[in-house]
Amino acid sequence: MQLECVFFGPFRDAVGEKTVRFETDAETVGELLVDLEATHPGLEGELVADGGLAGDTVVTRDGKNVVHIDGLETDLDEDAVIRLVPSVYGG
Repeated sequence: MQLECVFFGPFRDAVGEKTVRFETDAETVGELLVDLEATHPGLEGELVADGGLAGDTVVTRDGKNVVHIDGLETDLDEDAVIRLVPSVYGG
């Protein structure tokens, strides 16, 4: 299936683009994140860690935070829009 993935901050730098159309066989958000890390080495370890999201990374599917759906087990649908926002700290 093909998904639209939108990257923010350092994730965008690692991928080299803000938005990509990504072809995947992933059926869940967790599988997609593993695929993205494998495809873009700069993302390795930045999206998934210890069976969950890395750090305070926020992932949305069609505008809704996956944490409020089924977490990494959230199903994917053709043409879903996935947004990946890294944790940001500052003062």
